[in-house]
Amino acid sequence: MRNNLILLSKCGIEVMQDPVPIARHQGMLYRRDQFAKAVGTWAQTLRREPDRRYALYTQDAYPFAVLLFALLHAGKEVWISGNNLPETARQLRLERCRLLGDWPDDPFDADLLMTEGSDSRLTALDMHVPCIVLFTSGSSGPPKAVPKTLRQLQAEIDTLESLWGGLLEDACIAGTVSHQHIYGLLFRVLWPLSARRCFHSPMFLSPEALLADGDAAKTCWIASPGHLKRLDEQSPWQGIAGLAAIFSSGGPLPADAARQIFTASGRTVIEVYGSTETGGIAWRQASGQIDAPWQPFADIRIQWLADRPHLYSPYLTAQDGLPLDDRLIRLDDGRFLLHGRQDRIVKIEEKRLSLTALEQRLQDTHWIAEAYALVLARHRDVVAIAAVLNDSGAAQLQEQGRNALIKQLRSVLADSFDAVTLPRKWLFVNSIPLTTQGKVNQELLTLLMNTDTQSLPRVLAAETNPDRARLQIKVPKGLGYFPDHFPEFPLLPGVVQIGWAEHFGKIFFPVTTPFSHMEVIKFGKMIRPDDELELSLEWREASGKLVFQYRKGAESYSSGRLVYGAES
Repeated sequence: MRNNLILLSKCGIEVMQDPVPIARHQGMLYRRDQFAKAVGTWAQTLRREPDRRYALYTQDAYPFAVLLFALLHAGKEVWISGNNLPETARQLRLERCRLLGDWPDDPFDADLLMTEGSDSRLTALDMHVPCIVLFTSGSSGPPKAVPKTLRQLQAEIDTLESLWGGLLEDACIAGTVSHQHIYGLLFRVLWPLSARRCFHSPMFLSPEALLADGDAAKTCWIASPGHLKRLDEQSPWQGIAGLAAIFSSGGPLPADAARQIFTASGRTVIEVYGSTETGGIAWRQASGQIDAPWQPFADIRIQWLADRPHLYSPYLTAQDGLPLDDRLIRLDDGRFLLHGRQDRIVKIEEKRLSLTALEQRLQDTHWIAEAYALVLARHRDVVAIAAVLNDSGAAQLQEQGRNALIKQLRSVLADSFDAVTLPRKWLFVNSIPLTTQGKVNQELLTLLMNTDTQSLPRVLAAETNPDRARLQIKVPKGLGYFPDHFPEFPLLPGVVQIGWAEHFGKIFFPVTTPFSHMEVIKFGKMIRPDDELELSLEWREASGKLVFQYRKGAESYSSGRLVYGAES
């Protein structure tokens, strides 16, 4: 445990003769004095800018830390967005935010952050001013802006260090979650900065990559349930067993996943329960027992008012209790059980529907391994389902076809749910997509299932990984392009095929540089209304190329490469 925590108000100015590096970024180690000088140089530059409010997004954590503290010392208000999608950028501009960092339309040269600069001569920040705005995950509605003060964040860090500082000692912090959300922000950036621990700048996509980058015994893994439950027999269990600690947040870790980790590595995961709005609430460390109880953090008080839990916490600005949207069952010893959310009740045509119950009923069938339900907002709201098929479901899909399988699933649901609440949109996926926070990526699911069929195809199924995607699409009859191309024999124009490839490429991959040119574009077969095709996409980040192909079976309909950035 580090008894000499540096206050967040001084993290950007505290210069010590400390041999421990502050961060590992792009193969280099950065010291605290280098960090402070970069913060000071950028703070001076940003002070001269008239904008008061900035939206900050970076892929890596070290540039983020420099810019965050530079903005704070420049007297700016920092909005930390969960992603850098075009729609997010548009919404932030409407909020009068100037974009700073890795935004597609305004790429940022991170090398400029590595300046040595002159002495910063900065003064300590005010801990009580709401200067940072975070966003809720949006898993149960539109993302909500939540202002935070440095005092609130420091209080959380003090608690984390008092509980687990002795366990971590001088471990280096590495994560498979993004620093753009409250969990990653605290655990990957602010806590190590305050406690003088080194942190890895990049976000690792797998435990294999994380373990390959350092000594396991000197590494602390900041993970999420989504990452941990995907571990399997081929995972690097020997390295996982040697980690200094494993943390998880963003939702309860399923008991079978906790049991697998304990059995294969002997490790128990430290789970943290909380949210952007509440801050940390409780923690537990279970080896796989069903419904393990949660222990509230020190100074956390939960009271039940009208059968609903209300939170009283030093991490909140309001003194009034904050109503919780989760179903908590209190135990006699002060701990509690967590039984899901209360607010996943929606109304469809004035009929109440539990999205959780709908998911559970689907997962009770012979065909669905995992399901996620959401509501698509239209003139008439529509229930949609993203589903992962098990082996029986995949065989059923192959033998009977998509429409027959959906008809069977709706028939099963009809026994338990009103007809108007039955799902009308279905998407079969290889895994439920997650955000970098490890939560269900509802925004991505909405983009895939709620497409404008006047200009985009219907997405029937999706298989994705970090650099590849395969979409099963159907070309709608009502596309606005058909009347002009051609009325008597409608064809999908080649420029539209290229546009679709770019549209979905930017949804799935971090395409942040401007479009440059196209290569080897080929059109082999005509695409007609009602055609069902596979659109395969591959993102080659090193060369900035998006490779696409439309095909049906073994037949290629069109293909090519879209090149972004300057040609190397």
